[in-house]
Amino acid sequence: MTLIEQIKLGESKTLELKRELPANADIAKTAIAFCNTAGGKLIIGVSDSKEIAGVDESEIPAMQEKIASIISDRCSPTILPEFSTLNFEGKILFVVEFFRGNLLPYSLKNTPKEQGVYIRIGSSNRLASLEYITELERQRNNLSFDEEVNLDYTLSSLNLSPLFSEFEKIGKPLDESKLQTLKLTKLHANTLYPTNALLILLGKFEHCMLKCARFKGVTMDVFIDKKEYSGDIFSILQNTQNFVLNHINLSSHFEGLYRKDSYEIPQIALREALINALIHRDYTNAGRDIKVGIYDDILNIVSPGGLPNTITLKDIQNGRSEARNRVIARVFRELGLIEQWGSGIGRIINSCTQAGLQSPKITEKNDSVDVEIFRPQEIVQKIENERLSDDKEQTGRLPDDYRTITGRLPDDYSHQDTILHYLSMHPTITRKIGSELTGLQHSQLHTIFESMCQEGKLQRVGKGRSTHYILNKEIR
Repeated sequence: MTLIEQIKLGESKTLELKRELPANADIAKTAIAFCNTAGGKLIIGVSDSKEIAGVDESEIPAMQEKIASIISDRCSPTILPEFSTLNFEGKILFVVEFFRGNLLPYSLKNTPKEQGVYIRIGSSNRLASLEYITELERQRNNLSFDEEVNLDYTLSSLNLSPLFSEFEKIGKPLDESKLQTLKLTKLHANTLYPTNALLILLGKFEHCMLKCARFKGVTMDVFIDKKEYSGDIFSILQNTQNFVLNHINLSSHFEGLYRKDSYEIPQIALREALINALIHRDYTNAGRDIKVGIYDDILNIVSPGGLPNTITLKDIQNGRSEARNRVIARVFRELGLIEQWGSGIGRIINSCTQAGLQSPKITEKNDSVDVEIFRPQEIVQKIENERLSDDKEQTGRLPDDYRTITGRLPDDYSHQDTILHYLSMHPTITRKIGSELTGLQHSQLHTIFESMCQEGKLQRVGKGRSTHYILNKEIR
C-alpha cells in the first residue's frame, strides 16, 4: 500500500496526520508512542478531512530542525527519526518516520514513568498503565509474561493432570525435565516453581475464563443462553466450541452412500479463532476476559489486548506471527493445536470463503482484537422469518416492530430513519423490502442505501440479486 493510499484510509496505529506542525508536547508524545508500539509516520500537510494540502517547501529545514530538537530535549532514551518528503501532484508532504525501539520503555524526560510513557492505541496516543510499562520492560529483556516464575504457588499444590492428559493423548508423556524444557517450571533458590504459563494453562488466575452468550437478534439487548467457562485452558476451548456448535445450524448431504454433516460456520474457522483468542490474549490484564457472542448474523469473538506491539493487522493478514505468550503458544504447537506459525488467520479466512461465507472481519479495537465471522445469508433470513412467524402466531397479527410496512411511523421520519428503524428490529434488509417500506423505486432506493454505506451507517453484503444490507457494527 502506498503512502497516499494509507492517508486516504485515515489515522491508525502507525499513521498520524497533521495539517501543520503540532505543538511541542504533542510531537514528543507521538514520538514516544510510536517507539513504544509498532513504529509509525507523522505526516504534515494533510487536513483533518484527509485532504492533501501540502506544506511550504522552504519551511521544511526549519521544521526538521525543530522536531529533532524537541525529541532530543524531551524524550528518553534517544530517539532518532527519519525525515523525508513526498511530492503528490505538486504538493509537498513532510514525513517523519519513527521506528519501534529496543530500549523500552521510551518516556518524557524528568517525568515519573506513570506520567511519561505513552503508547499508540488505535489512532491516539495514550498514557501507559503501570502494568503496561512493566510489559514494555519485559519486552526490552526479550521476555514474555507467561515465562516469568510465580512464587505464589508451589508445584506440589497444583493438579497437573489436565496438562498431563493432553500430552498422553498424543503419545508424549510429560515429566519433570520436559516441564522445564517447555518453561512451564523454573528453578528459583534451588526449588522448582511454576511459571505463569503453567498457571494459565491450569486456569489458576481468576481472569482465565471465557464468557459465552447467544443473543436474540443483532444486539446484546436480550440473550437466549449464556455460560461462563473456567478451569484448565483445554476444557475451556472444548466447552466453548461445543456452546457455539449447539447454537448454530448443522446440515447434512449425501456423498454417494454416506451422509456428510457440516456446520454453517466451518469448524476449522471456529477452532482457529478460539485458539488465537486463548493464546494471544493479554493475561496481564486481570480485569477482563474473552467474550464469545452469537448473534443472528455473526459469531463475534473479542480477546483482551491489542495486537503485539511489533505487528499490525496488515502483517497478520500477510502471515506474519508473533506470540504474546510464547510458552503457551509452544505448548499448543507441541500438542498439534497449532499447525504452522502465522497460518491461523489465513485458515479462518480461507475456510469461510470456501464455504461461501462473507470474508471474516478482523479488527483491532482499542486494546482488544475483534473477530466477526458472518453467518450464511439464508440462515439469517430463516431466523428472521421464524421470528416473524412466531410473533405473528402469538399476537394474531404482524409484530409491532413491523409497523414500518403498515405506515404507522411518525410523519417526520426520513427514508433513512425508516430503514434504520427496520434494521433495529431485523438483522438484514433487501432492496425489495426497502421499496415496500419507503414507497421508492429501486433506483432511488439504491442511491439512499449507497449513501448510508458511505456514511458508515450500513454495510453492503453480497452482489447482484443477492445484495442486502446490515447495520454497521460500530453504531449497533
